[in-house]
Amino acid sequence: MTSVAVVCEWPLLQLGIAQAIDIQPDLHITTFTKSVNDLLCEANDVEVIVLTSLRMFDQATSEQVAQLHQQGYTVIVVSASEAQSDAVLCIRAGARGYLSRQTDDSELATAIRTVASGRSYFGASLAGKGLPIAPPHITSREREILQLIASGATDREIATKLNITENTVHTHLERLGRKHGSRRRADLTRLALECGMLEKYSGE
Repeated sequence: MTSVAVVCEWPLLQLGIAQAIDIQPDLHITTFTKSVNDLLCEANDVEVIVLTSLRMFDQATSEQVAQLHQQGYTVIVVSASEAQSDAVLCIRAGARGYLSRQTDDSELATAIRTVASGRSYFGASLAGKGLPIAPPHITSREREILQLIASGATDREIATKLNITENTVHTHLERLGRKHGSRRRADLTRLALECGMLEKYSGE
Protein backbone atom coordinates (compact mmCIF):
# COMPACT_ATOMS: atom_id res chain seq x y z
CA MET A 1 0.00 0.00 0.00
CA THR A 2 1.46 3.36 -1.09
CA SER A 3 0.65 6.25 1.25
CA VAL A 4 -0.17 9.57 -0.44
CA ALA A 5 -0.53 13.15 0.80
CA VAL A 6 -2.40 15.72 -1.29
CA VAL A 7 -1.76 19.47 -1.16
CA CYS A 8 -4.75 21.25 -2.68
CA GLU A 9 -6.63 24.38 -1.62
CA TRP A 10 -9.80 23.72 -3.68
CA PRO A 11 -12.32 21.43 -1.87
CA LEU A 12 -14.04 20.29 -5.06
CA LEU A 13 -10.73 19.32 -6.64
CA GLN A 14 -9.74 17.56 -3.41
CA LEU A 15 -12.87 15.44 -3.75
CA GLY A 16 -12.02 14.50 -7.33
CA ILE A 17 -8.46 13.52 -6.44
CA ALA A 18 -9.69 11.53 -3.44
CA GLN A 19 -12.10 9.57 -5.60
CA ALA A 20 -9.41 8.90 -8.23
CA ILE A 21 -6.98 7.54 -5.64
CA ASP A 22 -9.35 5.78 -3.24
CA ILE A 23 -10.65 3.43 -5.94
CA GLN A 24 -7.11 2.06 -6.35
CA PRO A 25 -6.54 -0.96 -4.08
CA ASP A 26 -2.83 -0.24 -3.61
CA LEU A 27 -3.03 3.53 -2.96
CA HIS A 28 -4.17 5.27 0.23
CA ILE A 29 -4.50 8.98 1.03
CA THR A 30 -3.25 9.68 4.53
CA THR A 31 -3.30 13.48 4.49
CA PHE A 32 -5.09 16.39 2.81
CA THR A 33 -3.72 19.90 3.40
CA LYS A 34 -4.33 23.27 1.79
CA SER A 35 -0.67 24.33 1.75
CA VAL A 36 2.87 22.99 1.87
CA ASN A 37 3.45 24.76 5.18
CA ASP A 38 0.45 22.96 6.68
CA LEU A 39 1.84 19.65 5.47
CA LEU A 40 5.28 20.29 6.94
CA CYS A 41 3.72 21.22 10.30
CA GLU A 42 2.25 17.73 10.57
CA ALA A 43 4.11 14.47 11.25
CA ASN A 44 3.75 12.69 7.92
CA ASP A 45 5.18 9.36 6.93
CA VAL A 46 4.06 9.44 3.31
CA GLU A 47 5.68 8.04 0.20
CA VAL A 48 4.30 10.43 -2.43
CA ILE A 49 2.97 14.00 -2.30
CA VAL A 50 0.58 15.22 -5.00
CA LEU A 51 1.01 19.01 -5.20
CA THR A 52 -1.66 20.83 -7.20
CA SER A 53 -0.97 24.13 -8.94
CA LEU A 54 -3.94 25.11 -11.06
CA ARG A 55 -3.29 28.83 -11.32
CA MET A 56 -1.17 30.09 -14.18
CA PHE A 57 2.32 29.01 -13.27
CA ASP A 58 4.63 31.13 -11.18
CA GLN A 59 7.95 30.65 -9.41
CA ALA A 60 6.22 29.76 -6.14
CA THR A 61 5.35 26.24 -7.27
CA SER A 62 8.95 25.26 -8.03
CA GLU A 63 9.98 26.79 -4.69
CA GLN A 64 7.40 24.61 -2.93
CA VAL A 65 8.74 21.57 -4.76
CA ALA A 66 12.28 22.43 -3.66
CA GLN A 67 11.09 22.84 -0.06
CA LEU A 68 9.48 19.38 -0.09
CA HIS A 69 12.40 17.78 -1.91
CA GLN A 70 14.84 19.11 0.69
CA GLN A 71 12.70 17.45 3.36
CA GLY A 72 13.08 14.11 1.55
CA TYR A 73 9.59 13.92 0.03
CA THR A 74 8.76 12.48 -3.41
CA VAL A 75 6.61 15.03 -5.28
CA ILE A 76 4.23 14.91 -8.24
CA VAL A 77 3.03 18.29 -9.55
CA VAL A 78 -0.42 18.54 -11.12
CA SER A 79 -0.30 21.87 -12.96
CA ALA A 80 -2.51 24.07 -15.10
CA SER A 81 0.53 24.76 -17.23
CA GLU A 82 1.72 22.49 -20.01
CA ALA A 83 4.69 24.72 -20.86
CA GLN A 84 8.02 22.92 -21.01
CA SER A 85 9.72 25.79 -19.16
CA ASP A 86 7.39 25.40 -16.17
CA ALA A 87 7.90 21.65 -16.08
CA VAL A 88 11.67 22.12 -16.22
CA LEU A 89 11.60 24.47 -13.23
CA CYS A 90 9.71 21.90 -11.15
CA ILE A 91 11.88 18.98 -12.24
CA ARG A 92 15.08 20.86 -11.47
CA ALA A 93 13.60 21.70 -8.06
CA GLY A 94 13.17 17.98 -7.40
CA ALA A 95 9.76 16.91 -8.74
CA ARG A 96 9.65 13.23 -9.72
CA GLY A 97 6.40 13.66 -11.64
CA TYR A 98 4.66 16.41 -13.60
CA LEU A 99 1.10 16.16 -14.92
CA SER A 100 -1.09 18.65 -16.77
CA ARG A 101 -4.72 19.58 -16.08
CA GLN A 102 -5.66 17.11 -18.85
CA THR A 103 -4.60 14.20 -16.60
CA ASP A 104 -7.26 11.57 -15.90
CA ASP A 105 -7.63 9.29 -12.89
CA SER A 106 -5.84 6.39 -14.54
CA GLU A 107 -2.75 8.45 -15.39
CA LEU A 108 -2.63 9.95 -11.89
CA ALA A 109 -2.61 6.46 -10.36
CA THR A 110 0.09 5.35 -12.80
CA ALA A 111 2.22 8.38 -11.96
CA ILE A 112 1.94 7.73 -8.22
CA ARG A 113 2.95 4.08 -8.62
CA THR A 114 5.84 5.02 -10.90
CA VAL A 115 7.41 7.62 -8.63
CA ALA A 116 6.82 5.44 -5.56
CA SER A 117 8.99 2.81 -7.24
CA GLY A 118 11.85 5.30 -7.56
CA ARG A 119 11.34 6.31 -11.19
CA SER A 120 10.07 9.52 -12.79
CA TYR A 121 6.78 10.11 -14.60
CA PHE A 122 5.91 13.01 -16.87
CA GLY A 123 2.56 13.43 -18.62
CA ALA A 124 1.89 12.67 -22.27
CA SER A 125 1.78 16.39 -23.15
CA LEU A 126 5.50 16.59 -22.26
CA ALA A 127 6.60 13.51 -24.18
CA GLY A 128 9.64 14.03 -26.40
CA LYS A 129 10.38 17.54 -25.10
CA GLY A 130 13.86 16.80 -23.76
CA LEU A 131 13.13 17.28 -20.08
CA PRO A 132 16.04 17.26 -17.61
CA ILE A 133 16.72 14.30 -15.33
CA ALA A 134 15.10 14.74 -11.92
CA PRO A 135 17.46 14.93 -8.93
CA PRO A 136 17.87 11.59 -7.11
CA HIS A 137 15.48 10.82 -4.28
CA ILE A 138 17.36 10.78 -0.98
CA THR A 139 15.89 8.94 1.99
CA SER A 140 15.75 10.43 5.49
CA ARG A 141 18.58 8.12 6.65
CA GLU A 142 20.71 9.06 3.64
CA ARG A 143 20.12 12.72 4.46
CA GLU A 144 21.36 12.17 8.01
CA ILE A 145 24.49 10.49 6.68
CA LEU A 146 25.09 13.27 4.15
CA GLN A 147 24.78 15.88 6.89
CA LEU A 148 27.32 14.04 9.04
CA ILE A 149 29.71 13.60 6.12
CA ALA A 150 29.46 17.32 5.42
CA SER A 151 30.36 18.00 9.06
CA GLY A 152 33.53 15.92 8.65
CA ALA A 153 32.44 12.76 10.51
CA THR A 154 34.18 9.45 9.79
CA ASP A 155 32.27 6.26 8.97
CA ARG A 156 32.78 5.06 12.55
CA GLU A 157 31.55 8.36 13.99
CA ILE A 158 28.49 8.23 11.72
CA ALA A 159 27.73 4.70 12.89
CA THR A 160 28.00 5.74 16.54
CA LYS A 161 25.92 8.89 16.06
CA LEU A 162 23.10 7.03 14.27
CA ASN A 163 23.37 3.84 16.35
CA ILE A 164 23.98 1.64 13.31
CA THR A 165 26.90 -0.55 12.21
CA GLU A 166 29.73 0.63 10.00
CA ASN A 167 28.65 -1.95 7.41
CA THR A 168 25.23 -0.28 7.31
CA VAL A 169 26.92 3.09 6.81
CA HIS A 170 28.92 1.61 3.92
CA THR A 171 25.71 0.23 2.36
CA HIS A 172 24.09 3.67 2.47
CA LEU A 173 27.22 5.24 0.99
CA GLU A 174 27.15 2.72 -1.86
CA ARG A 175 23.54 3.64 -2.60
CA LEU A 176 24.32 7.34 -2.47
CA GLY A 177 27.24 6.74 -4.80
CA ARG A 178 24.99 5.00 -7.33
CA LYS A 179 22.41 7.78 -7.15
CA HIS A 180 24.89 10.64 -7.32
CA GLY A 181 27.60 9.05 -9.46
CA SER A 182 30.36 9.35 -6.87
CA ARG A 183 31.18 8.14 -3.35
CA ARG A 184 33.94 10.69 -2.81
CA ARG A 185 33.35 12.66 0.37
CA ALA A 186 33.95 15.98 -1.37
CA ASP A 187 31.24 15.13 -3.93
CA LEU A 188 28.80 13.98 -1.24
CA THR A 189 29.45 17.17 0.72
CA ARG A 190 28.66 19.13 -2.44
CA LEU A 191 25.43 17.11 -2.78
CA ALA A 192 24.51 17.98 0.81
CA LEU A 193 25.08 21.66 0.01
CA GLU A 194 23.00 21.50 -3.18
CA CYS A 195 20.14 19.85 -1.27
CA GLY A 196 20.19 22.54 1.42
CA MET A 197 21.29 20.19 4.20
CA LEU A 198 24.23 22.06 5.66
CA GLU A 199 22.25 24.92 7.19
CA LYS A 200 19.85 22.44 8.78
CA TYR A 201 22.68 20.42 10.30
CA SER A 202 24.60 23.41 11.62
CA GLY A 203 21.49 24.67 13.35
CA GLU A 204 20.79 21.44 15.26
